[in-house]
Amino acid sequence: MAGRYGRPRSFLRMRSLAGQVFLLQVAIVVLLVAASVTALVVQSRADSEREARNRSVAVAETFANAPGTEAALQSPDPTAELQPSAEAARMGSGVDFIVVMNLDAIRFTHPLPDRIGKKFVGDVQPALEGHVVTEKIEGTIGPLIQAVVPVTGADGEVVGLVSAGITIENVSGVTESQLPLLLGSAGGILLLTMGGTALVTRRLKRQTRGLGPTEMTRMYEHHDAVLHAVREGVVIVSGDGRLLLANDEARRLLGLPLDVEGAPVDRLGLDPVIAGLLASGRSATDEVHSVGDRLLAVSQRATDRNGGPPGSVTTLRDTTELQALSGKAAMARGRLKLLYDAGTEIGTTLDVMRTCEELSDFATARFADYATVDVAEEVLRGEEPTSAGAAGRGLRRSALSGARGDTGLHPLGAVMRFRPTTDIGAALLRGEAVLDPDLSARSGWQEQQPERADRMVESGFHTLIAVPMRARGVILGVAMFWRAERPEPFEDEDLSVAEELVARAAVSIDNARRYSREHNVAVTLQRSLLPRGLPDQSAIDAAYRYLPAQAGLGGLGGVGGDWFDIIPLPGARVALVVGDVVGHGLHAAATMGRLRTAVHNFSTLDLPPDELLWHLDELVARIDQDETADGSDGSGVTGATCLYAIYDPASGRCTMARAGHLQPVVVSPEGEAVFADVPGGPPLGLGGMPFETLDVQLPQNSRLVLYTDGLVEDRHRDIDEGLETLREALAGHPDRPPEETCEAVLRVLVPAKARDDVALLVGRTLRLAAEDVAEWDVPSDPSAVARVRSDVSRKLAEWHLVEEAFTTELILSELVTNAIRYATGPIRVRLIRDRTLICEVSDRSSTSPHLRQAASMDEGGRGLFLVAQLAERWGTRYTDDGGKVIWTEQVLQPEVDGPE
Repeated sequence: MAGRYGRPRSFLRMRSLAGQVFLLQVAIVVLLVAASVTALVVQSRADSEREARNRSVAVAETFANAPGTEAALQSPDPTAELQPSAEAARMGSGVDFIVVMNLDAIRFTHPLPDRIGKKFVGDVQPALEGHVVTEKIEGTIGPLIQAVVPVTGADGEVVGLVSAGITIENVSGVTESQLPLLLGSAGGILLLTMGGTALVTRRLKRQTRGLGPTEMTRMYEHHDAVLHAVREGVVIVSGDGRLLLANDEARRLLGLPLDVEGAPVDRLGLDPVIAGLLASGRSATDEVHSVGDRLLAVSQRATDRNGGPPGSVTTLRDTTELQALSGKAAMARGRLKLLYDAGTEIGTTLDVMRTCEELSDFATARFADYATVDVAEEVLRGEEPTSAGAAGRGLRRSALSGARGDTGLHPLGAVMRFRPTTDIGAALLRGEAVLDPDLSARSGWQEQQPERADRMVESGFHTLIAVPMRARGVILGVAMFWRAERPEPFEDEDLSVAEELVARAAVSIDNARRYSREHNVAVTLQRSLLPRGLPDQSAIDAAYRYLPAQAGLGGLGGVGGDWFDIIPLPGARVALVVGDVVGHGLHAAATMGRLRTAVHNFSTLDLPPDELLWHLDELVARIDQDETADGSDGSGVTGATCLYAIYDPASGRCTMARAGHLQPVVVSPEGEAVFADVPGGPPLGLGGMPFETLDVQLPQNSRLVLYTDGLVEDRHRDIDEGLETLREALAGHPDRPPEETCEAVLRVLVPAKARDDVALLVGRTLRLAAEDVAEWDVPSDPSAVARVRSDVSRKLAEWHLVEEAFTTELILSELVTNAIRYATGPIRVRLIRDRTLICEVSDRSSTSPHLRQAASMDEGGRGLFLVAQLAERWGTRYTDDGGKVIWTEQVLQPEVDGPE
């Protein structure tokens, strides 16, 4: 064909498009290969310098840290000691020199002996300060890299310096020896690339048929003139979904701008259906699609038939005679879209009132001018709706929306009762929808309330649809839609749309009702399990806060597994407990109640914190086994944590243990806040590890802060950051009471809508006054019992508790006598005046007494029975030293002023 246009076929002239492309590709390949070789050479030199630096540092550090280097430096003749080993290391490592010098940079070693004793040339100051320094210098043997490292003694002080150096040429010799191979490889790549370019050019020449740019331009102009002259739209799309060509008619029909070639068809702003058809490439014949106010007949064929390129060609014809059909199709699509949008905008929350509001708002925005939703009272309360007809029950207006307020419609909160004699009431009893296309005709709807009906007609209300809300065969209420602003009345098609709309909303309302019922049950359960108030005790001044998680942010809002407790213990002591059960809802609340009850039961045994947690861990493991055995969901209570602390106001001692829980905060009377280092234990139910305790001495007016992880952990905040924020909120306020402390901590750490439960317990420690505690050491002699009785009588007289003296003497006589008779070690009696009168007798015996009923002929066995009858409470607790304490409590009678 080139000869046909009178051109010689000279390869050098290269006037064809394929030839020009070949020359351009060859030039690009040559430039790329040259650039690659240059980059390799530059990179090899940089690698050589880096390798020299690394090797010199490694050799110098190795020699400096070698055994004997430090001793040789401190020897009388360091050169004699170090020169042989330095030369051996130099030859073995391949460096050019290893120089050992003193702190004045005087050489002890050198490959050239005449250099020994002379000053080292280089920067040694950083090495004298304990750092490694490397530098590139121009030496007598050429460019080299030398490193200087310190030699440190046993005390960490620098005692000498070691320098190692290597010339860059010595390292780069290996790389440069490979340059011929690299250049040969580059030449081979160049030849292969040029061969591939020639093959590509040959294929291009065959496809363009040897045409030059001028001939191809002329052919394109002819093709373009014909393409844009036809009155049928033509669109060509590539295989990857990009628009290759659109003629003038296609641009007019589709509303395309001028510069759209090459853009993806899904980004042209086309109708989604047309864009999907063009991108799919599927075959189509005279498919009718609506584009704006036009209906287009679309045909589409693939272009890859018979070996063509991938893609599709589409023809478009304007069929205006199908305008009526287009209107109906648009209406059907609009209704389908309305129902689709209703599914996404109605029922977004599990709240009955909110769902009713969403239904009325959606209807007035898309379907009607005014909308009302009336719901049965039991549905609003979360109760199960009855099967009786809704017309005879009270329906409360739960939602009302519209443009104007004074229209005659019943306000929100009004109770609606539909008469069975009206069309709406009768249809409601049957569960059927009602369409009244002309309210002004007064077809019976006005009988409900004639005065309001007149006002509504005067306000322009002209058509109505009333649809019962039915779910699971029960009517929950009724939704009514009104038109007053729009002139067109509701039609039968609108009635079907309204029924579908209300049916979807009814399901959401029923789900919300069931959620409300479960939520109310769970909240009632949890409130019955949490503490109702603080018990009477004199050990701490306490305050607490419990904040449930917000609804919709995890589980059932308001119901979780966090809990706390304050448990009075014998001896005026008190136990502070805080725990967390992972999860929300009924299961978490029930589990929390079981654990709280178990802690109360275990506390009556007066166990130390570690033993109590061990028993609690065993209980949780047993609960998990039972739930697995009975075929439950297996959720168990894994993940429960607990912190248990006992505070003694008489001694100020606080003993704490934790099972997987966060550490408490102790605030000193001066305001310093620190985390108590309580040994960590595994969460409850895992077993296998004992729990450990921490004993701390808390001064009076210290504050002990216990909390759950919901206080410091949040998805927008790291837990370490939350703990530090808590510590900062507690520090610096020594005089702040517990109530204000709780408020300050929550204000800083808890967001407006907490995603997890928060339990916070703050206790300010109190101490028993010294005059309210009396102690005596009792020798193991029966005659000492009388002396104890007299001492106790005098102390009770000082306390103005003479009325209790006789009972107290009897109790102590029995307890001390038993201790002298059966126990070992020192015996101690302690008397505490608190809310009750507490008597304690301690000894070193671990044998616990047991109450029994003595027979009539028994000589003994009645002492402990007598104690139990005289005291309000009594019991035994064990001490850390292997002994025990038997305690009793007596109720103090209120003081009565005698006659003057």
